[in-house]
Amino acid sequence: MNELKYRRKNRKHSTISALTQAQQTAFAPLTFQAIGTMLDLGILKKLDEKPCRPQDLMSELNLSEYIVSTLLEIAETANIAEQNHDGSFSATTVGKAFLYDEMTKVNFNFVREVCYLGASEMTKSFLNEKPEGLHKFFGNTRTIYPLVPKLPEKVRKSWYEFDHYYSDNCYDIIYKIIAAENPKRIFDIGANTGKFEKTCLKYNPNIDITMLDLHENIEIVSRDKELQTCKFHAIDVLDETQKFPQLSGAVFMSQFLDCFAKQQIISILTRISENSEENTLVYILEPFTDNQQFEGARYSLVHTSLYFTCMANGNSKMYKQTEMEEMIEQSGLKLKNTYTGIGAHDYTLLECVKK
Repeated sequence: MNELKYRRKNRKHSTISALTQAQQTAFAPLTFQAIGTMLDLGILKKLDEKPCRPQDLMSELNLSEYIVSTLLEIAETANIAEQNHDGSFSATTVGKAFLYDEMTKVNFNFVREVCYLGASEMTKSFLNEKPEGLHKFFGNTRTIYPLVPKLPEKVRKSWYEFDHYYSDNCYDIIYKIIAAENPKRIFDIGANTGKFEKTCLKYNPNIDITMLDLHENIEIVSRDKELQTCKFHAIDVLDETQKFPQLSGAVFMSQFLDCFAKQQIISILTRISENSEENTLVYILEPFTDNQQFEGARYSLVHTSLYFTCMANGNSKMYKQTEMEEMIEQSGLKLKNTYTGIGAHDYTLLECVKK
């Protein structure tokens, strides 16, 4: 009898916990925006600097009682702030992450500025396999990439910060791995703003490196004074009528292939293989979702797939290593070496050669 009561009680608690989590998810978009408001108004910063009573926040930040009381209630229920015994409030460890943790800040700003509005078009994006959020709020292009240089300043800044944050701290390690093979030249496909090139030039000012990217981006990076020794090749890899140059030495792609659907990736890798000289090494750098040490990192990557759905292209995602290896196998390449655990975000570098 006692065991039966325990089971019923435990089941009841389990249901209550599940319902609480469901309500948190239901209101998550509003909580997200409320945290943004607390950052904008300086409330979270004040709660981090010292314990504050509501009247302290009202006077020091020139805010109404309604604003302060409402946002403090949200902050407390969302574990962003906690009330002390004397009635004052302080930022929690979770709240402090929005102020000081670089990954949290980059992810938050990216979702807020780039993804939030477009996420309302997610169902339509999935069904049409097009970035309908991008089309509704920023422009009717096939992908977000030609539009990036033209996005509003705050949106563009958040996009670049997100794009650079994860891979930038890998490049010193990556350069040394590639340089150990002594390639005569390097082709960087999807070179973006030239962060990898600047790392290479730091170690070898005479390196022969070609940046490949969309015409809109090549126009911009070709004017960068730090990249004047590089070569440039404009190409839209989705347009199969546009040819790769003759590839040799090392071909490098940094978090590039996750911008495409599986069949598109196979097509890109096949054309790279077909245009590569024998013994050309093809390097693929990705933060694969199945190679993450920390659950928070995996959570971030998996949810980044939804950015691709509604804002970037409508049909790509953050892939598992097993998925990428299957695509490599279908493309005329074969895996030669694997380097894992690179950088602070558990990047993986796949080294491939022609079959």
